[in-house]
Amino acid sequence: MTISTFPPSVAVAEKMADPTRRSVRIWLGMVAALIVLMVIVGGATRLTGSGLSITEWRPVTGMLLPLTETSWLAEFEKYRATPQYQLLNHGMTLGEFQFIYLWEWGHRQLGRLIGFIYLLPLLWFAYRGVVRGRFLATLLAIGLLGGAQGGIGWIMVASGLEPGMTAVAPIKLMLHLVAACGLFVAVVWIAVGLRDRHARIAVPARLRITGSIAVAAILVQIALGALVAGLNAGMSFNTWPLMAERLIPDSFTLLQVSPWWRNLVESTALVQFNHRVGAYLLLALVVWHAIDAARAAPGSKTVRMARVLAGLVLAQAAIGIMTLLLFAPLWAALLHQAMAVLLLGHAVAHRRMMSPARVFPVQPASA
Repeated sequence: MTISTFPPSVAVAEKMADPTRRSVRIWLGMVAALIVLMVIVGGATRLTGSGLSITEWRPVTGMLLPLTETSWLAEFEKYRATPQYQLLNHGMTLGEFQFIYLWEWGHRQLGRLIGFIYLLPLLWFAYRGVVRGRFLATLLAIGLLGGAQGGIGWIMVASGLEPGMTAVAPIKLMLHLVAACGLFVAVVWIAVGLRDRHARIAVPARLRITGSIAVAAILVQIALGALVAGLNAGMSFNTWPLMAERLIPDSFTLLQVSPWWRNLVESTALVQFNHRVGAYLLLALVVWHAIDAARAAPGSKTVRMARVLAGLVLAQAAIGIMTLLLFAPLWAALLHQAMAVLLLGHAVAHRRMMSPARVFPVQPASA
């Protein structure tokens, strides 16, 4: 005879809600996958120098692609008034402009697509009563943040259209990427939280603490990586493990700007050095976390997830070193960026699965 640990009514409700919960989880998983794709396309847009090709923010009419030669020439004329064209791309042909324009246009369309794929199922789930109350309010808040991400993206682009600028401001590039990763974290956290709670085991609080620190450290590394990308710092000091022929470069190399605090976001040397040190510290943290998990919960899924996390960080470090040594070719830089987001997703899933219960319930769909 099977003995349920829950009252019969609760057990029946849990069973009834399972297919619906799975639908919500699949929907959120699709959104998370599209955010990963968005980050990759955004990276390609930056690396191809395409991000400043569309000089206006038109949330509605911007969906339309120029279809006639006249409309293409009008867009090209706007771009030729930008500092990037005048200082870097003077003499660019219309065909070359169309190439970079299509990259940026595609990036913006993908953002709109994510918005529709997030909003329409959410409205349907809300209408059917599947999500309600605090859960619905949380999902709506995430949707609003996603909409705000478009505005953050335009603030970033506008910084590159200012006089004397040939690229977007690195700190605004960092803000745009970190905001996207924040949305990714929220979606993954909720999606994983909708998995079967009975499959979880209790773990010591210290594992949850180090798991949370790992997620935060990965976000910091992504932010530092955005600064490296924004300053093209990966094209300098292309040796490893030495940097400027030393393990720790001298202050003259690292502190190139005055006052000193501006070096944190403007010195190519210090930004790259901080990114290197952050990688070393992150690797040490996740290796220690995996060892501690093996001691605290031997044979559990927590241990396997912790070991995979350590392996992914090690692989990401190797990709980063390769990207640096090869002077950041497009394929390697995109691989490094994509791996960073996938690593973040695994770290969030690992941390969420160490939590004792779901935060948000899902109701069976009403007839």
